[in-house]
Amino acid sequence: MSAMKMKDRYHVEHFDKDGILKGRYEFPNGIVDEGLNHILDTQFHGTTQVGTWYLGLVNNAGWTAFSNADIMTAHSGWVESTAYTESTRGEWTEGAAATRSITNSVTVDFSINATTVLKGIFVTSDNTKSGTTGVLWSTAAFQSNVSAVNGDTLKITYTVSG
Repeated sequence: MSAMKMKDRYHVEHFDKDGILKGRYEFPNGIVDEGLNHILDTQFHGTTQVGTWYLGLVNNAGWTAFSNADIMTAHSGWVESTAYTESTRGEWTEGAAATRSITNSVTVDFSINATTVLKGIFVTSDNTKSGTTGVLWSTAAFQSNVSAVNGDTLKITYTVSG
């Protein structure tokens, strides 16, 4: 018997407007209380599961901290960055779980449309840019801030393991 401890990992490739790799970032994230409670309620209490999850970007401006108590309607330590051309947050299209993990085989891409400094990434059940509804699953900070400019693209792979 093994103990299950859920953990997540992001892998981000950052390209400029000419397709030249500017940076590669890999970092873990924290699953917030709301996310863990949702998993427990879904598996053991009959709550309806979330069918689709979405990734969002965290703006460095105004960032002070992530908290385990963060929820989509209240996360006073951070704000979302909407400095990308896509009309909604990026859909995380996961494959089937195998070897105690689940990931996306096609990256979630963000086409940056402004000069911005990014602090991190979050996962939620709502695809609305700047939306404040839905379940917040997790948050994560880049190891150092990521500066992006109009024309850059972030390609994100997200993996959850147990």
